Amino acid sequence: MSKQSKRLEALVYHAKPTPGKIKVVPTKKYASQRDLSLAYSPGVAEPCLEIEKDVNNVYKYTAKGNLVAVISNGTAVLGLGNIGPEASKPVMEGKGLLFKIFADIDVFDIEVDTENVDEFIETVKNIAPTFGGINLEDIKAPEAFEIERRLKEELDIPVMHDDQHGTAIISAAALLNALELAEKNIEDVRIVVSGAGAAAISCTRLYKAFGAKCENIVMLDSKGVIRKDRDNLTAQKAEFATDRKIDTLDEAMKDADVFIGLSMADVVSPEMLKSMSANPIVFAMANPNPEINYDLAIDTREDIIMATGRSDHPNQVNNVLGFPFIFRGALDVRATKINEEMKMAAVKALSRLAKEPVPEQVNLAYNETRLAFGRDYIIPKPFDPRLIAEVPPAVAKAAMESGVAQEPIEDWDRYKNALLERLGSDNKLVRQLLGRARTNPKRVVFAEADQLDVLKAAQIVYEEGVAEPVLLGRKDTIIELMSEIEFDADVEIIDPKSDEENERKNQYAKVYWEKRQRQGVTVYSAEKKMRERNFFAAMMVNVGDADALITGYSRSYPTVVKPMLELIGKADGATRIATTNVMMTQRGPMFLSDTAINIDPDAKDLARIARMTSKVTRMFGIEPVTAMISYSNFGSSENPKSKKVQDAVAFLHEAYPDMVVDGELQTDFALNAKMLQDIFPFSKLAGRKVNTLIFPNLDAANITYKLLKELNKSESIGPIMMGMAKPVHILQLGASVDEIVNMTAIAVIDAQEREKRQQKAK
Repeated sequence: MSKQSKRLEALVYHAKPTPGKIKVVPTKKYASQRDLSLAYSPGVAEPCLEIEKDVNNVYKYTAKGNLVAVISNGTAVLGLGNIGPEASKPVMEGKGLLFKIFADIDVFDIEVDTENVDEFIETVKNIAPTFGGINLEDIKAPEAFEIERRLKEELDIPVMHDDQHGTAIISAAALLNALELAEKNIEDVRIVVSGAGAAAISCTRLYKAFGAKCENIVMLDSKGVIRKDRDNLTAQKAEFATDRKIDTLDEAMKDADVFIGLSMADVVSPEMLKSMSANPIVFAMANPNPEINYDLAIDTREDIIMATGRSDHPNQVNNVLGFPFIFRGALDVRATKINEEMKMAAVKALSRLAKEPVPEQVNLAYNETRLAFGRDYIIPKPFDPRLIAEVPPAVAKAAMESGVAQEPIEDWDRYKNALLERLGSDNKLVRQLLGRARTNPKRVVFAEADQLDVLKAAQIVYEEGVAEPVLLGRKDTIIELMSEIEFDADVEIIDPKSDEENERKNQYAKVYWEKRQRQGVTVYSAEKKMRERNFFAAMMVNVGDADALITGYSRSYPTVVKPMLELIGKADGATRIATTNVMMTQRGPMFLSDTAINIDPDAKDLARIARMTSKVTRMFGIEPVTAMISYSNFGSSENPKSKKVQDAVAFLHEAYPDMVVDGELQTDFALNAKMLQDIFPFSKLAGRKVNTLIFPNLDAANITYKLLKELNKSESIGPIMMGMAKPVHILQLGASVDEIVNMTAIAVIDAQEREKRQQKAK
């Protein structure tokens, strides 16, 4: 994508369909006059009076306890510099989005139009009663130090400048683990810090808190080594001034054990790395380009332990591992501040988590066979679902033990379960899918690439590294559309009707005819069918010219399924084709089957659909908990429609006793854990969170998933084909660009999984 095209895409993302990235959503009923009279006058007077009696009641009756202010004056925004408060607002909204999706914390972003320290502090103090915590952001140094120090002293709610402490906390966790792998002690190692801004100062202070010695630290700014004999040093720089007679980074790196980069790209050379001690630890965290290229660094030193700020290399130092969970723990005990003990507890929790066995869900998200503590895994991954259950409790305990918690937690198991429940409102699964696809992109043929939305999706997956698209359709139309959307990549474009494809069409026709000659297919009819894009695309996948297929955007589902069944067929051992849809709901991902193929499956077919859906659920890294849905509960009806579901469950219980499945069940009982536990405690689903629903017929499944999609605006991935011999996935008619992108990621992952099985079978 050209620079101009990327610019336009970013502007459209922030402007459409609604400007900005966050909004306020009511949490109480407001349908009736009675509701409104409770929400506002006269009912609202009652909580006002209770808060007047005891100001702490504000946490009981308002959203203060889960509300953080993200506040900036726009003086140090990303790498853009002092661009002003209004220009900083998109960044602050983005920070609010991260708070919400990773820790379910609500945010108001506030941009303050002053560079005067006293005015800024006074503004924050005046609005502080609204919030449970303050996240300072993108404020230039040295003012940032003074602003944070005074606000921490003068306010009774948690205050943290993430630019300082976020990187410090994550990198400290990584450093502790890297030192363990290098068999070195933090008290003894020689540390070089390139950069002397707010983040660099905070990082170095935190390393000192864990035992690093000042005399072993050399810090550099844009003028070179910060020495004690330099004039006009700020108090912060003077804290780390060295008395060594050196001036350059090259000199500082000799025999150093640790390099911490918070400066600019390409300031470290291979020669500098070679001059470091054995098992050097190099954290090159400048973004987007590190102080030394990752590949160059690991090619230079085999014994290096390397981290960067980038997601495309191991050991990403990412602030999202810290600030959402630190504030979560602080808010949950109503801490009066975020102190050193709480930050150090977060460091230890992150360090500890990296040494524990990694859930399969995380391995799958990063396409790893088995992530394990080592040189390429010294800090947890951002998509690790355990973060919210490990870091906030550690922070909360530290707050309690250091005397700053006002609402101590007593039942830690209950607290951890509540934290895990907060993940349900997140769409992490989509991000995981795209990230997993990127690890090993496959050739995906788009059978309708002359449709604008399909081509846009192909552009996205190409530019994001999700897949290598092969574009089918009228070549002149595709080229014209590519020019229109500035899709200037060198990708394969195929027009099955063109003469230049005659040789390949004849080759495909012969293969197809040999397979179907006893089902009435002639050589002539086979050659004719190969002019049709779906037949041509299917044969590309069949003979290995493509790894996966996406189609169905412009044609009805049944007309597309037929050629796929003819050409691709069922997988070995599969007796039934079916589909499932993944719905991104507030309770988390839900798998609904069968949403597109089987009109009225019998009991054995329902059991097969349940088994196939379980395999897909596991492909997503989720352990299936399956409810077989009906209009009745556990034999309350003898109608044949209900009886077939009972029979399917009986078969599954007998044939697959370890499978967590039960029914027949009404949908509300399946989804309401308390109702199910109270009324049907004998069920295999009692006490479990159902994530898979198998419906008795196509009517029920299709209607349900489309209702969820339209009424609740739940994002849908699917229908995902199950039981096919090859990775073939058919879109719903008129699917959106995002839906096509998500289905492409599924197709890539499907191809990855089949490749793994083939390699294992050899």
